Amino acid sequence: MRWSERQRAMLQAMGVRLFEASARVPAAAPVVAQASPPRAAAPAVPTRVVKPAEATVPVGAPPPRSASRPDVATLDWAELRAAVAGCRACALAESRQQTVFGVGHPQAHWMIVGEAPGEQEDRQGEPFVGPAGQLLDNMLRALGLTRDEAPPERQVFIANTLKCRPPKNRNPDAAETAQCAPFLERQIALVRPRIILAMGRFAAQALLATDEPLGKLRGRVHAYRGVPVVVTYHPAYLLRTPADKARAWEDLCLAAATVA
Repeated sequence: MRWSERQRAMLQAMGVRLFEASARVPAAAPVVAQASPPRAAAPAVPTRVVKPAEATVPVGAPPPRSASRPDVATLDWAELRAAVAGCRACALAESRQQTVFGVGHPQAHWMIVGEAPGEQEDRQGEPFVGPAGQLLDNMLRALGLTRDEAPPERQVFIANTLKCRPPKNRNPDAAETAQCAPFLERQIALVRPRIILAMGRFAAQALLATDEPLGKLRGRVHAYRGVPVVVTYHPAYLLRTPADKARAWEDLCLAAATVA
């Protein structure tokens, strides 16, 4: 795969040496075939959602629904956003400033799934902001992708496994992840992406319903309800461990080859 001068600049911003960036893109691994539900037409939604919201189930068996929670699997975009904003299904609702619903194209070819909002995400109501968000933007630009307004093949949709920030950025617990799972499931069903990039251990384990460590999940193509899933490091981890940026680039190349 040839990269433009702009993409080479983005790779340098990630800290990936050019000879690594220009390496051959690994062939896409086979994806386990799974039946996909019929694609529903997605109504127009705002490109970037930076509104105060209030939310909070891994992607797996849903917990018992409270009387106040609607049937999430039937909601459209506007109804889903309202359900996330009003969710008080777990204690995270008491400590959050606002929920973090997600941003991007409602029919994006690429969907980025992160872990849980941090302090800045909680404050701004948008996923992947601050230094980790800047690194993610550089990674996306290196592939010709963006979170800004663009056609669906170029603009990604970004969502988190949890919609509320755990206090002091602690790891989410199983009950909190379980409460948020239906929201993420519905977002994926509405977007119908061609590829999901799971960033970080909690995002990968929730999507794939596994407790395998991230290191064993990388390097191959998984599937979530018929959608290919590639696992990679969270940008916040890469900021702490820049030596793994080259491995993250390999993951991006695998995802790009899978889409192609």
